[in-house]
Formats: sequence, C-alpha cells, structure tokens
Amino acid sequence: MDSYEDEDVERARSLSSGPPPGDAPEPADQPESLTEPESDPEPDSDPEPESDPEPGPQPRYESQPQFESEPESAHTSGMAALSLPYQVAAAVSLAIIGALACVHLAMVFLHVAPSNTVTKQYGEAVDGWVYPEFEQNWKLFAPNPLQQNVAVQVRAEFTVSDGSRRSSDWIDLTDEDGEAIRGNILPSHVQQNELRRAWDFYVNAHDSENRPNGLRGQLSESYVRRIVMQRLDAHDLGGPVERIQLRSSTRSVKAPEWSDEKIDTRPVHRVLPWWTVTAADLPGGVRNGRTEAGA
Repeated sequence: MDSYEDEDVERARSLSSGPPPGDAPEPADQPESLTEPESDPEPDSDPEPESDPEPGPQPRYESQPQFESEPESAHTSGMAALSLPYQVAAAVSLAIIGALACVHLAMVFLHVAPSNTVTKQYGEAVDGWVYPEFEQNWKLFAPNPLQQNVAVQVRAEFTVSDGSRRSSDWIDLTDEDGEAIRGNILPSHVQQNELRRAWDFYVNAHDSENRPNGLRGQLSESYVRRIVMQRLDAHDLGGPVERIQLRSSTRSVKAPEWSDEKIDTRPVHRVLPWWTVTAADLPGGVRNGRTEAGA
C-alpha cells in the first residue's frame, strides 16, 4: 500500500512542476481562427482619456525632400529689385516722361481752347508744338461730317538718258499712305495726316482758279510741292524730275444699303497746272548733282 501511495505522490509532483525549461517542446502554431478575440470594452464604461505623449524629437525621414527657405531678396519686384544706380535712372526717366506728358496735354488743351490771353501771347509756340503731328479738329463731330474720300495724285515729267522728256502715269500718293497704315499697329501720324493736311492747306489758301486768296498762298504751294517731291524720291522714274502736276480725286461715300439716298460716287478731279521743280522743292536741296531743274 505504501509503495502505491508514494508513486502517486511523485507523479502528482512531476505534473505540477512541469517539464524543465530547457526540455519543454515548442508549442505548435495555432490558427488565427482558434485564437480568442480580445474582449471589447463595455459600452457603458467611459474610456479613459489618453494622455498626451510627451514632446520629443520628431522622427526625420530621409525620403522627404528638405526645402530650404528662399532668401528675402527673391520676393522683391519692381524698382526695389534694381540696384541704386538703376533706381535713380528709372526715377529720372519717369519724371521726364511725366513732365513731357503734362506739357503735351497743356499744349493740346491750349490749341483746342477758345482764344484767350495765353494763346494770344504764346500762340506760335503752341502751333509749333501741335502742327503737324498732333493736330486736332472737330470735323468728325461737325453737323455735316466729311462724307467724301479725297485722294491726292501726281504725275511727273522727267528726262531720260537720251535727253528726251517723258511723263509718268498718275501716282496715287494717298493710296500709298493707306497701304502703309493698314495692318500697322503703330501707324505714323505723319503718314495719316501730312499729305491730307498739306492739300487742305493749299485748297483753303487758293480759289477755284488756283490763285492765292491770302498771304499764305505761296507758303501752302511750297509746302505741298516739297512733300510731293519727297514721296517721288522713293520712285524710280527713269530720270531726274523736271516738272510735276497734281490733282485731287474726290469720290463721295456710298450710301448704306438700308438708305434710299441716291449718291453719285463717280470721282471728281481738280487738276493743278504744271510746276517746274526747283532746288527748294528737292529733298535736301540737291538731288542728282543738280541745284535746279530745267524749265
């Protein structure tokens, strides 16, 4: 009896103590489905607020690019970005431009303003500034605005190599000005108005028989002759120009399609007499080695 009890006691001791740490076999991996899920907190119990983590150094990831701050000078623009000498030059240039703009506006205002004490005293200076590039008129807003197209044309008599004289065809100078203006985003004011104003100046200073009707008759003739010779200087006629003849071709503007007005659009010409070209009419005073053209 004693031997059986002793064996049972030793067997119980061996089961309670378990195998030695070094000899215990590794437990086999159990499938996840057999693992017991963690118990969810009770819905009635309030979760304890998590304590804020203590501030510490943030981890630095080498994969993220590090952007360096741009210098403050890179954000400046305009005149502040220029060096001091350039700032001074820009300020002086703006001041000059502003002064010229103010002078120009004042001259134009005095030109279109009614006669007053200033215009009576400084009228010549005002006209010298305005004419011919900045001339102002009110024909567009007149009760009867211009409804005609006026073209200035010229033909020349020139000497060829054998000594004989020939006449050219009529050259439309107004059409040349129009071609120079079309498609030009910055057309010249001279191209737009120089020839037209010269012809108006001549017509207003002469009667229908081309006789001067005032003291400005000879001046208007010389003015238009010089302009025409400057334009002919760009044409190769085949010899030096001896005489020129001008004419105007006036054509009324056609009435719009919705209008019942009947307008005659046939051109009407005003032909001037032949003028002998002199040295005063030539560009620069001398051309082709001559100081005066033959009669």
